[in-house]
Amino acid sequence: MSRLGGPALRLTVLVGESDTWHHRPLYSEIVHRARAAGLAGASVFRGIEGFGASSLVHTARLLSLSEDLPVAVVIVDEEERVRGFLPQLEELVAEGLVLLDRCEVVHYRGRGTGRGAVGGAE
Repeated sequence: MSRLGGPALRLTVLVGESDTWHHRPLYSEIVHRARAAGLAGASVFRGIEGFGASSLVHTARLLSLSEDLPVAVVIVDEEERVRGFLPQLEELVAEGLVLLDRCEVVHYRGRGTGRGAVGGAE
């Protein structure tokens, strides 16, 4: 994996925790496809409360009726690589939100890629 630095594109996919693709969590399918596509990295963040197009509030509070919590899958890579991945999301994401943001990568290193490197993207 080459180093990533400078202008990049951040892809954020917001879906429900209980969303699935062929009996597998949708967020997991997205991460595994991103890895297979050779993207720089992907992370999944679980929300504690939120709502989307349905306007139904999902929350982690104990007395809540709904526990289908929001999940964000975040991928950052060069614009061309991220845009090349979008057709796979078109196939996978039936309900949710897909966002693209321009960003700048200041630091991206994996384990063993430099002195004092901190893992986390791999």
